[in-house]
Order: sequence, then structure tokens, then C-alpha cells
Amino acid sequence: MAQFYSPNRRTTQRRQLTVIADSLDAAGQGVARVEGKAIFVTGLLPGEEAQVELTEDKRHFAKAKVIKRFNHSLQRVKPHCRYFNQCGGCQQQHVDISLQRESKAKALQHLMARETGSNLEAIPVISGEAYGYRRRARLGLQYQLKNKHLVMGFRQTQSNTLVDIKTCPVLHPALDALIQPLSECLNQLSIAPKLGHVELINADNSKIVLIRHLAPFKISDRKLLADFEQQNNVSIWLAGDEDKLQSLTPSTLIPEYQVAGEVLQFNPLNFIQVNAEINQHMVKQAIEWLDIKCDDRILDLFCGMGNFTLPMARLAKFVVGVEGVENLVERATNNAKRNSIYNTAFYNENLEAQIDTQPWAAEGFNKVLLDPARAGAAGVMEHLIKLMPEKIVYVSCNPTTLARDSKQLLEAGYRLLHLRMLDMFPHTSHLESMALFILSPEG
Repeated sequence: MAQFYSPNRRTTQRRQLTVIADSLDAAGQGVARVEGKAIFVTGLLPGEEAQVELTEDKRHFAKAKVIKRFNHSLQRVKPHCRYFNQCGGCQQQHVDISLQRESKAKALQHLMARETGSNLEAIPVISGEAYGYRRRARLGLQYQLKNKHLVMGFRQTQSNTLVDIKTCPVLHPALDALIQPLSECLNQLSIAPKLGHVELINADNSKIVLIRHLAPFKISDRKLLADFEQQNNVSIWLAGDEDKLQSLTPSTLIPEYQVAGEVLQFNPLNFIQVNAEINQHMVKQAIEWLDIKCDDRILDLFCGMGNFTLPMARLAKFVVGVEGVENLVERATNNAKRNSIYNTAFYNENLEAQIDTQPWAAEGFNKVLLDPARAGAAGVMEHLIKLMPEKIVYVSCNPTTLARDSKQLLEAGYRLLHLRMLDMFPHTSHLESMALFILSPEG
């Protein structure tokens, strides 16, 4: 019998080597260097030596996993979460929080220096509590047909499989306490196979459970949910599609949160900053950097429902908030009225259009704040520069787009005066920041 060669039968031994990590990157990977090449090793901390196996080998860098660790860093700590080795929600609970913050700040500083030439330290880091900080979280739902069980939790690392969690230490304690009873309740519903995901929200005046569903709820299901709502003192909201949202039990209570003394109402589908403590610090820092005076006209781009706008308006002559989402503009306008703030105006605009030529920009602005989404503000920068404000505060959830947009400001005559890392999401690879630009005299 002839035996044919098959390339699939060949096995390639992955290269193994011994390395010592000398630093930590923003994603929590140890960085070792072998013959000038950076090797990123998951789970290895600075000063630790280990035998590793390469999982990816490129020309300028490689990735590896630990086979055997030979020593123990003093900055290695015991994770608070029992699902740490399974759940992909947090990557750095094994790292001392001070090292996490230092590494992210250095990563931000390095990126900005490389891309813009501005070598500013991103410290002191704006930080808060390392656990119990999340006031909002989305948990996935997967129905296992074989054992008729609805799994509720977060995805495993690099997988679509969910970890069936019963507790989560980074959630606000009020939300953490809901996980197990909510899982038990949802598993009793006849509609369980048709549920999408749930969101837990801790507003200042209520606890909210938002349920995405792909089919109508039966009367028996609504009864189970109503009992859960009453027993756990929560408000349940049902979202059948992107545009339709209804409360399970009719109520006049509107969710709200407080920032810098202002009370903002929001719809459970609206974006709010996940970390309430850092949001307070962030708004305070922005106000300090802008050094707001009573004759200032300020432009707040990507203003949302007024998170920065209203606190700034307390100090300025006038603040214009511009937002691309129409219902957020309506919400911001109502929030201003509720707080008896009358020196603001909000507009729904395409933020990549020529904002400098709009009627509301005719009087100009001497200061600007912008807080764009991850894509940054590439389409906004050229129009913003035409306004020539003396100060610009840029709040960013993506350091790459911050660096890109910063180049345009620097080329237009602005100078980067301050840079800060925001520890909005401890134990994760998310890196948020804020920067202050001032117009140079020669600009």
C-alpha cells in the first residue's frame, strides 16, 4: 500500500528560551529583550525570570507564554477574583495596582513622545479605588441547550465562550450582589433561550437591570421579573430592539447621577462614565486646566448629556455643547434646565462638518473641551483649529488617536502643557488620558 506525504502530519516544535522581564506594557504583559528583540510575555512581571515558549515570532517582536517561572516579584499580588484565570474581563489583577498605573503612564508618555516629540510625564495618575469601581457593566448571556442552562458572565480570554460568574469584585457592591439572584431568576424564564445580554447600572437614585431580548415576554415571565424587581429593590428595563425601551413596572423615577454638584438625568441606554469617582476627578481636572473665568466662552465638543458642560457653565460666561446624537442633545438641554443653568446652548451637529462657520460659533470661543469616542476627532481638528482657542482640553479613551490628533494641534502652533493618565478601568488594558494644549504666543 502506498503511503502519501501529508504536510499536515508535520509538527513544528515551538521555540523555548529563558528570559527576564525588565518592564510591563500597558496590557499587563512582561517585556523581555533577547538580541534586541522585544518579547511580550503574558503573566510575567518585571524582574521575574522564566522559561517561555514563543507563540508568535515576528521580525521586530515576539509573543510568548510562561512554561516555568523561576522567581517571584514582590509586585505580584493575589487576584481578588476567583475567575481571574478564566475571565477575560480583567488582565492585571495579579499586578500590584501601583505598577499597573506606572506602566500605563509610561506607555502613554512613550507613545506621545514617539508620535509628537512632546516628552511629558503622564503623572500624577488620576486614580481612585481599585475594586468596586464599576457602576455599569454588560454581561453576556448564552443558553446551553444540552443542559438547559443560561450562562451569564464575561467572555473568556480570546474566546466567545462565557464564564458563568456569580460575583465580580470590580463591580460596585450593589451590582455585585445582584449577579447570583439575577442569574437564578433569568434561568427560570421561558424566554431564557431568547435573551441577548443584561446591563447592570448603579445610578445615584436607583439600581437598574436592563435586559435585551429577542422575543416577547410571556405573562408568567413578567411576573417572575416583577417579583425579582421588588425583592431586590431594582428597576428593570426591557429592550426589544435598539430603539425601543420600556420599564417593566411603570414609574416616574428617572435614573440620575451627580457630577461636580450637578445632577444629570439619563436614559439607561445612554452612555455614562463607568467609574464615578474618576469621572469626578476628571471633570475637576479639566476645569482647573482651563482656568475658567467669568468672561470665557467655551465650546464642549462630543458633550453627551452635559457631563462637562454643566459644571463648566457654573464658572463661565457661556458654554456651547455640540453632540452628534440627537437624543443626547435633548437630554443635555433638559439637564441644564433642571439644574437652573441658563448660560448654555446645545446643538445636534455633524461634528466633522465646518463647525467654525456655524451661527453658534460666530462669537468665537477662547477655550475648548473635547471628549471623543475611540475613533478620536480627526474630522474635527482642522475646523477646531480655525477657531484658534487659547486652551484646549482633550479627554481620550484611545491613546493612539490622541497622539494622531495631537500632531495637528502641535503643527498649528499649540503646545502640549499637561498630560495625565486616567485609571478609569483598573486591572484592564484600557488606557484613558487627558491633555492640555495652549496656543503658543508665536502661534
